[in-house]
Amino acid sequence: MLVARNLRLISWFNFWADFRPYAPIAILYYSQVSGSYALGMSIYSAAQLAQSLFEVPTGVLSDRVGRKQTVVYGAVAGVFALTFYAIGGAYLPLLIGAIFEGLARAFYSGNNDALLYDTLAEMEKRESFQEYLGRTSSMYQFALAISAVLGSLIATISFQTVMWVSVIPMVLAFIVSLRLVEPKVHMKGSGNIYAHLATAFRNFRQNPRLRTMSVAWILSYAIGESSWLIRSAFIVTLWPVWAIGIAQMIGNATAAISFYFAGRLIRRFGEFRLLIGGMSISESINIFGLLVPTVISPALMASNSIFFGVNTVAKNSLMQREFSDEQRATMGSLSSFGGSIGFAVFSFLLGGLADRIGITSALVVAALLSIIPMVLYARVLRPQKVDMPAVQPLEG
Repeated sequence: MLVARNLRLISWFNFWADFRPYAPIAILYYSQVSGSYALGMSIYSAAQLAQSLFEVPTGVLSDRVGRKQTVVYGAVAGVFALTFYAIGGAYLPLLIGAIFEGLARAFYSGNNDALLYDTLAEMEKRESFQEYLGRTSSMYQFALAISAVLGSLIATISFQTVMWVSVIPMVLAFIVSLRLVEPKVHMKGSGNIYAHLATAFRNFRQNPRLRTMSVAWILSYAIGESSWLIRSAFIVTLWPVWAIGIAQMIGNATAAISFYFAGRLIRRFGEFRLLIGGMSISESINIFGLLVPTVISPALMASNSIFFGVNTVAKNSLMQREFSDEQRATMGSLSSFGGSIGFAVFSFLLGGLADRIGITSALVVAALLSIIPMVLYARVLRPQKVDMPAVQPLEG
């Protein structure tokens, strides 16, 4: 069956699309070109905002032109994004690159999972979707781990060389996308996340548990992602540029392990202990590494990713339980949209804070702010005490 080759091609597409040698030094490059951490972080903000704006039209396009063609469009946008990043030289090319990156992410969002599902449906293997999704998604972390080391070594030559080298794997991803096969089984989905918007908002309004978890997820995503992306600016104060990728590799490798065992760990220990315990230990290690900076601080802080996969799976599963079946896609999209906006705002503010008080102090502030989503999760996950009925005295 010709469509079966999609399983192998999707894995390779994921690998090359996330083989990004520039990732460890991106904030250093953006800040060098733009002249400040605030403007450097604004590139990440622009990409997130662009993705939010393009989510709806690209979802409609996926249903109309097909899954394969949408992947191809996303790969083309990705090549443009990396090319403009590599051109650099001024803030405007970086901003254009960020817009193309947001467009590429929007093309992939939802569509690539739909391509995998439709492929398995045609092969009559729908029940294996989670298994294959895990296998193909693992290629992301694998690619990031390898490319992080490569990028840091090339960065000793120049940052711009790293950016131009990063265009190559995206071109390879585009070539792989051309070999994908459009499944004959077309699983119709909602192309417009606003189709049931009123009902979705009502579900959020009437479910206080869901509201609290949504706010916690948005804050956790905004603070965590922003801190991770700007962390290279702290690492470079302790390690040479060529070694930055080692910290990224440790983070990606431990995250991959965490994702692999997440399901088993959650079944064994439960969301409350893993999520609250993991977040507490992680932020404690971060604060210690920042306040007592030594040569081992970057590796110590990167090892926190061992909690990332478990926490991510726990958060997502908790949210899914609260979503209604009829509004599941719309409610998930609203949460993602909130996360993107939160990241766009906080990443810029964190960059500005780093300009004013220094990168270390800014990261300490971010770590302390992470207590807020932690408290919110604890509030909704804390085991409830069961009131036992009073024992009545025996008569007679």
